[in-house]
Amino acid sequence: MNNIALGCVAVLGLLLFGLGLSVSMMRFREGATSGCADDPANLLHKLVRAHGNTAEYAPFLAVLFLFLGARSPSVVTVSLMVIATVCRCLLVVGLVAFPTMAKPNPLRFVGAVGTYAAGIGLCLALWR
Repeated sequence: MNNIALGCVAVLGLLLFGLGLSVSMMRFREGATSGCADDPANLLHKLVRAHGNTAEYAPFLAVLFLFLGARSPSVVTVSLMVIATVCRCLLVVGLVAFPTMAKPNPLRFVGAVGTYAAGIGLCLALWR
């Protein structure tokens, strides 16, 4: 198994579970048992979206990383794993760290486009 692939899976897992914990802590702090304000500047709203978006992409990326990582991946394939992982982290920072989600920002853009491009590249690598 490729150690970089395992490291990328670990980062995605920490991102997913760290965001889940952050959402739970924020809910406790705000006394909100479910839902959140429909305000793109609200921190709980941003955390919920970041967690939900991560939950949509991280599991499939992890499956790709593990499968490809077990098959002596090429340098290009390993690079795509790293790019996808970095882009997932950039997207989360772009969602949470900026004042509002109502306006686009460069981290969200790079994170989203990089996730799509690296994810498609990894899917294509399955045919190798």
